[in-house]
Amino acid sequence: MTRSCLLIVALLVSVGSHRAVAQSPAPLGVGATAPDFTLPGATRYGVLARPIHLSDFRGKIVVLAFFFKARTKG
Repeated sequence: MTRSCLLIVALLVSVGSHRAVAQSPAPLGVGATAPDFTLPGATRYGVLARPIHLSDFRGKIVVLAFFFKARTKG
């Protein structure tokens, strides 16, 4: 019984420390400038050879779309 209690305590400590590390930044306000970031680009034919930088589109309207189930069985 002591062994199972130690396992539960260890799991709770690891979950608690994970939450402290994985804090998300504050959301951007309406009209705020987004920070520059880089993502792998993709088309219907596959992943692009060069990554896409948000700064490449400075001065243009950008719409980001995420299809979290794309190319999966789900």
